[in-house]
Amino acid sequence: MDKYSYISNAHVAYIDELYAEYKNNPDSIDPSWKSFFDGFDFAITRFGEDEEGGAVKVTTANGESKPAVNGALATRGTIMDMEQLPKEIKVRALIHAYRSRAHLRSKTNPVRERRDRKALIDLEDFGLDQNDLNTEFQAGNEIGIGSAKLSKIVDSLKIIYEGAIGFEYLYIRDPEMLDWLKTKVEKEALAFNPSVEEKKRILFKLNQAVVFENFLHTKYLGQKRFSLEGGESTIPFLDAVINTAADYGVEEVMIGMAHRGRLNVLANIMGKTYEQIFSEFEGTAKPDLTMGDGDVKYHMGYSSDIITTGDKKVNLKLAPNPSHLEAVDPVVEGFMRAKIDSQHKGNSKKALPILVHGDAAVAGQGIVYEVTQMAGLKGYNTGGTIHFVINNQVGFTTDFDDARTSIYCTDVAKIIDAPVIHVNGDNAEAVVFAAKLAAEFRQKFDKDIFVDMVCYRRHGHNESDEPKFTQPELYNIISKHPNPREIYVKRLTERGDIDAKIAKQMDEEFRQLLQDRLNMVKEKPLPYQFTKFEKAWLELRKSTPQDFEKSPETGISLEVVEKVADALTSIPKGFKPIKQIEVQLKQRKDMFFQSKSLNWAAAELLAYGSLLLDGKTVRITGQDVQRGTFSHRHAVVHDANTNKPYNFLKELKDSKAQFHIYNSLLSEYAVLGFEYGYAMANPHSLAIWEAQFGDFANGAQTMIDQFISSAESKWGKMNGMVLLLPHGYEGQGPEHSNARPERFLQLSAEYNIVVANITEPSNFFHLLRRQLAWEFRKPCIVMSPKSLLRHPKVVSPLDEFTSGRFRELIPDNLVKAKDVKRVVLCSGKIYYDLEETREKEKVKDVAIIRVEQLHPLPKKQILETLKQYEGAEVVWVQEEPENMGYWNFILRMLYKDIPMDVISRKPSASPATGYHKVHVEEQSNIISKALKLS
Repeated sequence: MDKYSYISNAHVAYIDELYAEYKNNPDSIDPSWKSFFDGFDFAITRFGEDEEGGAVKVTTANGESKPAVNGALATRGTIMDMEQLPKEIKVRALIHAYRSRAHLRSKTNPVRERRDRKALIDLEDFGLDQNDLNTEFQAGNEIGIGSAKLSKIVDSLKIIYEGAIGFEYLYIRDPEMLDWLKTKVEKEALAFNPSVEEKKRILFKLNQAVVFENFLHTKYLGQKRFSLEGGESTIPFLDAVINTAADYGVEEVMIGMAHRGRLNVLANIMGKTYEQIFSEFEGTAKPDLTMGDGDVKYHMGYSSDIITTGDKKVNLKLAPNPSHLEAVDPVVEGFMRAKIDSQHKGNSKKALPILVHGDAAVAGQGIVYEVTQMAGLKGYNTGGTIHFVINNQVGFTTDFDDARTSIYCTDVAKIIDAPVIHVNGDNAEAVVFAAKLAAEFRQKFDKDIFVDMVCYRRHGHNESDEPKFTQPELYNIISKHPNPREIYVKRLTERGDIDAKIAKQMDEEFRQLLQDRLNMVKEKPLPYQFTKFEKAWLELRKSTPQDFEKSPETGISLEVVEKVADALTSIPKGFKPIKQIEVQLKQRKDMFFQSKSLNWAAAELLAYGSLLLDGKTVRITGQDVQRGTFSHRHAVVHDANTNKPYNFLKELKDSKAQFHIYNSLLSEYAVLGFEYGYAMANPHSLAIWEAQFGDFANGAQTMIDQFISSAESKWGKMNGMVLLLPHGYEGQGPEHSNARPERFLQLSAEYNIVVANITEPSNFFHLLRRQLAWEFRKPCIVMSPKSLLRHPKVVSPLDEFTSGRFRELIPDNLVKAKDVKRVVLCSGKIYYDLEETREKEKVKDVAIIRVEQLHPLPKKQILETLKQYEGAEVVWVQEEPENMGYWNFILRMLYKDIPMDVISRKPSASPATGYHKVHVEEQSNIISKALKLS
């Protein structure tokens, strides 16, 4: 290998350009290159040049060195001629390389040798050799050891960068952050030596972790528990993060994690007693199944208050999660954002999200990228997340060679300049150093940080699984490998850090603790004080079937209408919107104050404004929601000259709550999860996610299946979030017509969610207000309109807002019941197509009834309304293909009560045709058949 390959990896001409920039303005270039060139100039000034352009030492008569007059380049042509570079520079380049690449050689793997990742940090890579080891170099100042022999510089670099921790941070572009990390890594890591009390704390938490796993393995042999064995240092890590974060002002921590080690975290971090945990194992717990089916023990959430080692009280939460790895990540972030917005008055330093990942999942699940990309966005920022990877080097049965292309599972961190600390899970003190650094970094910089704890998994994916089927060599090593507790006890005793007496005493405590647990000695549960939001949730109740027979009153006073109207039609002095917005504002003013008849957008914004005056937070996110995909909402407008935004409802007088509306990143999965988490935190907030088109909601199907439709049944967690999914057949093709209502209806049971397709602005207004008027919470999915946003007939008089309630069904008052021979039941936009043709063709014998709420289906109201049409046939009409839409659901719900046929598009694999002419023909056929015109 070329012995100067490290430097020659860089582009020579580029580095010459950088040097020229440096000479012109040293602060104009990257700090790490500035350091390099500082050293270069120092060497030239000190050593000068020989006639070949190489460095020479200039000495005085008494042998002392003196600065050379010449301060130019060390070589002719290019500074990158390594053969001629002064050795002072070569040593600085070595230091830079260690900071940048030595993590590739760090001793982070507890059970096998690391692969050669071509770190290129040997002396030969820099034109240095053994003969230089006794030479003293000023470059030692770079790492805080002063002028030193090369041997000492190399030894220091090896201790700092090639030990049990691998530091990745040199790609960070913020100079302050870079300098802070450099100091932590090169000074504090080197000097880190916990006090005897801290060492005892680490050993105590390891004892707890190992006792828990031993207890389980003895008492519940073969039961699935997803043990932490091999990764027990997770417990001292989380303990140290929480204690340190509390010292820096954190009052609340929420952990999102998958099943590996979850039960151990519940017991030894959250303080859930063994009795509480194992009554679930033994089936002695008596869950309330009246409102749900429950979930397995390693998916359940928990809350507790703990007192830290610094005597601070911290509220801890472990989020409930499904088996879908990483799906809980955005939920945790959304939950914490709600707490930051409302409870902590915007101060993110009081609330800390911790996400615990597996190595295969953090590298393989796209949701991780989406959530990481959210970190610095104003709509989603939570002041930094601590990401902790339990890296057991295998995913179920898959080796990391098959699990990722990147060297590290944490390489996603680099997209947001987040530092990564790789640490050996067998070195408990190194793990705790990483924990403290992570907590301090997050509190100082409000940024994400990743800690990758390389460990192993003692058993298979679960305890009844045989790992030797696929990793026989690795598991032969693991079977003989001592656990982190045994390694730490041995290390402490050998170092004399704690005397044999303390080690023995703690070992006896460990054995006694294990025996107490096996004997099921009762533990005292931690006292718990409900948070403000938890108290608010407790004031709500579970729903009953009777709640869905009639909606509560949700009208507002005329005074409220006027207050909101004023806010929606006023802009600040000097604010100049574009012409189209001026026209829209005039139209908005006319609707509220002249015609007193509101279109869809005005009704929607009135609902939000009225909720703000009620003291309820409103948060809306999604792609382009400020304007609206179809340019209808304009909740935020921009000055034509300065581009400055103006948010109408943020300026609402007498508003008692916050109004947030953010255009989201181009994500469905993470954004929907975030909003779900936001609504999960605060029962008095209306959290809304709007899809750009309803068709795109299937990009978030995991959130819909695992959380929105089933969380109340699985975990007893209510949620009042709203999904607005633009839906309707207007000839826009297969990807812009269908929000897949059939999927939501298939998920509908036990009053779990509301599914609606609404045709009148006032009814949409009442539906939104009903979400928070109910004494319980339900997720609500609305097939929202597109063409109806501007349909001249889709308006509602003002008196429908000042009184009334949501109407689950809208009867037909335009035909006489005695004349009706056919009753059409339908939902959504098709009503206006039917009504327009019925009016045009003067059809008097067909009644059209709108089912505005599909689930819970207003069955009693439907049957009651149909009574007046005695002898008339009933048909269900929809514009969706027969195998989609509502038909299968309606048939299942009503087949015993009403003989009924369907009129729709033919069954189809694709939601809609891509040809406009075909669309028009299909739509026309449906209308003609429904009205018996053909």
